[in-house]
Amino acid sequence: MASRSAGRRARSGDAEPGLARALALTLASALVWGVAHLTTGRRLIGGLLLGAFVLLVAAAAVAGTFFRGDLMGLAVQPAWLSYIAAGILVLGLVWVTVVIRSYQLVRPGALSLSARAAGVAAVTLLCFAVAVPVTFGAYNTYIFRDALTGIFKTGGAGGRPIDTKDPWNGQRRVNVLLLGGDAASNREGVRTDSMTLASVDTKTGDTVLLSLPRNLESFPLPPGPARDRFPYGFTGDGAGTPGLLNEVYQYAEDHPDVVPGARKNQRGPELLKSTIGGILGQPVDYYILVDMFGFADIIDAMGGVRVKIEQPIPYGQRGDVLQAGDRVLKGKEALWYGRSRTMSDDYTRMGRQKCLLAAIAKQADPQTVLTKFDKLATATKNAISTDIPQELLPAFVSLSGKVKDGARIDSLQFVPPLIHTGNPDFALIRRLAARAVAGDRETASPSPSASATKTRPVAGATSSPTPRKTQTKPTSLSDSCP
Repeated sequence: MASRSAGRRARSGDAEPGLARALALTLASALVWGVAHLTTGRRLIGGLLLGAFVLLVAAAAVAGTFFRGDLMGLAVQPAWLSYIAAGILVLGLVWVTVVIRSYQLVRPGALSLSARAAGVAAVTLLCFAVAVPVTFGAYNTYIFRDALTGIFKTGGAGGRPIDTKDPWNGQRRVNVLLLGGDAASNREGVRTDSMTLASVDTKTGDTVLLSLPRNLESFPLPPGPARDRFPYGFTGDGAGTPGLLNEVYQYAEDHPDVVPGARKNQRGPELLKSTIGGILGQPVDYYILVDMFGFADIIDAMGGVRVKIEQPIPYGQRGDVLQAGDRVLKGKEALWYGRSRTMSDDYTRMGRQKCLLAAIAKQADPQTVLTKFDKLATATKNAISTDIPQELLPAFVSLSGKVKDGARIDSLQFVPPLIHTGNPDFALIRRLAARAVAGDRETASPSPSASATKTRPVAGATSSPTPRKTQTKPTSLSDSCP
């Protein structure tokens, strides 16, 4: 009897090193499929698993190296995102199955109860190590698809189907109206305090940003019911709406008859697109509206944005100040940075807003996006509205890649002293816009509006803004931002 106990202890002692070897082979099989099968003589299955694994790794490497643009195009198509999410889950299930089966093949036959428990725990932990990132990837894919379908709707502009072979329909440029909406709590409706037309060359990605001030007056509305109501230019609707450009969006939403046939939340964009297109003499293809308070949530989801502040900017209602220097701004601070007019003016603010957008685009690196993806997707879905159709997203992704890969980005602001906001020279605006879009960056010498608006200091400010030079040609955005 004593000899049998001694034999069992000896066999158990021999099995313990076998457990370590089995776990090592299981880990190797989790890293490279088929190792455990090949070790145990199962060459056919082991070879198939190894071949499948090598094929998957090679396909991923080739796709990431040579077909990155195509992958980005697939990543903005909801149908493909569903396939990708399902594929990730299937891959995870196969991977976990390989891990479990590998351990079954190599585990020792005789193990003590504690050794069996340790082996099962180790394999379970290894399965979790595989399943967690796979589940995270599938979940983020679903979140991205949900945000994508929530922001971008299907269907071409005006019912025109999108030709994937020629998505721009032969256009040399695509013009997107970028709007910053300020739906403040102390007033009803949306005021588009930031209005910039981004005109992008569909071949090169070269971009011209044409900005109009929010307080532009006496501008014509497009032909039709809107112009019939305001034949001599927009004059607003009562004392609370004196007739500024930033009022057009909400006026259309409140008066359906000026944009017949358009639904709620479409009337404002449609009238503003037509109005700004007429002012600049450029067609407006699409719009993107960013709610400024939702914009702050996007910045918080990123972990803040780094900007260079050239001079102190009053912040909040309690006398706080954003000090000069390189600063990482939180969402509300960035919002004040982009919106503050204290000791400055609307036109200085317009410049800061474009620089803030450029900083966000530069700092939204892949690591930031991946680690904070769910927060960013939720914030973006709540902050952005647009009429860009889903079918055009692959083409826009390809175009944005050209913009990031060294395309020129120029900016031209139609602000005093170039124009007088109370009585603008629209012929001059259209002429300069046409030159900018045509790529004519030679110094022009048109006469600005005869009576340039002088900026008055805000009450409580200690100094007036620096006098602004007349800018008649677009300048590089990277040169104009600190």
